[in-house]
Amino acid sequence: MTNKEIVITALTELFIQRDVHAIERYWGTPYLQYNPGIPDGHDILRNIVENLGADFCYEPGLVIAENDIVMVHGRYTGWGPNPLLAVDIFRVKEGKLVEHWDVMQEEVPVASTISGRSMFTGP
Repeated sequence: MTNKEIVITALTELFIQRDVHAIERYWGTPYLQYNPGIPDGHDILRNIVENLGADFCYEPGLVIAENDIVMVHGRYTGWGPNPLLAVDIFRVKEGKLVEHWDVMQEEVPVASTISGRSMFTGP
């Protein structure tokens, strides 16, 4: 699998299928986290997924990969009171996700954007 395929498979199995065993298959040790509110390691990922509400939904969108870096623009619904859009950035080493950065913001409905375009989907 390519790094891009590894990341999409990992995110799909963990956040869409909610299979916590995906952590052992796709996340490396150590797993370094650069989100200031989330600690390093596997335990937090397991805890997050096991505590997701029934209304949680993850939708991957645009994926860009270059060498060992993969970026995924995704939508998280049910994570907070409003949908969140994120660019999750992963470094992949030897087939495992070993580092993660993200940039998140609340999604603004199309009707409220000046451009009239969605923040998540293209034309």
